[in-house]
Amino acid sequence: MNSYENMPIVYPAYSKHNFYCRDVVSEFILNNNAVPINPFRLFDYFLGDRVDRNIIRQANNNCVRIADEIWVFGDISNGVFHEIQYARSLNKSIKFFSINSYAKEIISVHEDTVIMENELIKELKEY
Repeated sequence: MNSYENMPIVYPAYSKHNFYCRDVVSEFILNNNAVPINPFRLFDYFLGDRVDRNIIRQANNNCVRIADEIWVFGDISNGVFHEIQYARSLNKSIKFFSINSYAKEIISVHEDTVIMENELIKELKEY
């Protein structure tokens, strides 16, 4: 059995603001001996709004459910926040990474250092 037969399945969670990083994120995961189930590679950017966004969100949640781990890249949007919460409810391993502009560097970070996007901050205050 070679080392590629039991690679963990990773769901990369990241904001639509980092959509342009989708290939770099997949490359990073593959280079770290895991298989990405990358939502922005599967469904592009909400399939150009040809499919109701709630259906895409449900599909993303199914990907979270079948993944072994969740890797969060960059700032936390409301969608990413809900994916993290769902992953936690399933006791999934969650790792956090910063991703700088132009995705030139991805580094592991502690969850406490991750920045929330303004929309999420507003949503949490209203909650």
